[in-house]
Amino acid sequence: MPNTVLAFRSDQPHDAARAPAAAVAAAAGMRIAQPHIEPLDALLPAEPLLMMGAGPVPIPARVAHANSIVINHLGDTMARIIGQVQSMARYVFQTESPWILGVAGPGSAAMEMSITNLVWPGTKVLSICNGYFSGRFAEMARRVGGDVTTLDVPPGESVDLGELEAMLARVRPTVLTVAHGETSSTTFNAHLAQIARLARAVDCLVVADAVCTLSTTPLLMDDWGIDAVVTGGQKGLSSIPGVSLIALSQRAWDRIESRPADPPHWCLDAKLAAQFWHHASYHYTAPVSGILALHEALHLVCQETLERRFTRHLSCSTAMQRAIEALGLNLYGRADSRLHSVIGIEMPAGIDRRQVCAHISQRYRVEISGSFGLDIVRIGQMGEQCRAHNLFRTLHAFGSTMRDLGAAVDLPAAAAELERSLQHMPYDAI
Repeated sequence: MPNTVLAFRSDQPHDAARAPAAAVAAAAGMRIAQPHIEPLDALLPAEPLLMMGAGPVPIPARVAHANSIVINHLGDTMARIIGQVQSMARYVFQTESPWILGVAGPGSAAMEMSITNLVWPGTKVLSICNGYFSGRFAEMARRVGGDVTTLDVPPGESVDLGELEAMLARVRPTVLTVAHGETSSTTFNAHLAQIARLARAVDCLVVADAVCTLSTTPLLMDDWGIDAVVTGGQKGLSSIPGVSLIALSQRAWDRIESRPADPPHWCLDAKLAAQFWHHASYHYTAPVSGILALHEALHLVCQETLERRFTRHLSCSTAMQRAIEALGLNLYGRADSRLHSVIGIEMPAGIDRRQVCAHISQRYRVEISGSFGLDIVRIGQMGEQCRAHNLFRTLHAFGSTMRDLGAAVDLPAAAAELERSLQHMPYDAI
């Protein structure tokens, strides 16, 4: 193509001096035309939505500010920040293990890091499946060649320990996967300590998904004998999506060191990740703004203390559950298997859960979640969602939505129950 020179006269008005976009594109040999883009302000709602679904959750101002900062991903400043993230993470995970790693990706990327490093072709894996995300563990293990057996649990129930013990004895797995809290079905495997004890009795590593439970409910990694705990930033920790954490026991790290071959995923190779997270060296360009946001989220957890944070989450969720029942609606699942960080609510006959989620968003500016096939909607109770003002606004929006769509609900009784329940709680819990 012959060279083309485009000349612009400086004495012309600015717009007139600019060559038409088509001429510039043709001269440069660009075949794809410039797209028409709506400004971001035109796409986003004029009034921010209150995020009360199963995640992501509202973030505190300190976290939002930290997420606006960019620094060098290597060097002394980042090394000091990483050291503090690891120190705070050990407190939140309740572990003395040095093997705290970050992942540039969602909680599912942290799940995949655990699997791709601990499982290789032929590894026997037993996956406890209470729903969509625990089933994702099994799928990840299959994709790296694991010999996977699933223990499928009835909807709305936690795993039966007797059945698990028998399955462990029969399969003799090397790795057991379990979701501490299965957000898709709002199911809580509350007896995670006993699950881990049964697995360790047959020399099986335990990998736990704690995306919605870490910092919202007790989880004692070392005391319970868990070998890998994964979490995302955007749920219990009240940080941004896209930066996650994994904590590995020494036993898990020893297995990683003994792999017969490198893991198939370069970005998720734990030994390569340790170059950055333990040696202030290069793996890939770290998501620095997200790490700063995670630092502030963890700092807020430490300042609140885990004990007060657990009390706040349990108290607020219990109050909201009682209020929902006072509306005249049913909570999903068996009472002893209900997750308190994500509340499942059964839909009455004639009410479409998709209409509920759309109406509450459009009319009342509150976001809640649908489900993965179950006839429920889900309300989150994680991090900043567990504040009294957010509970009252969400209850009003949800009760009004149900009424607008034709459900017989008692909103005054529900509001009175929420007020009564919160009055009986410690001040710092709300």
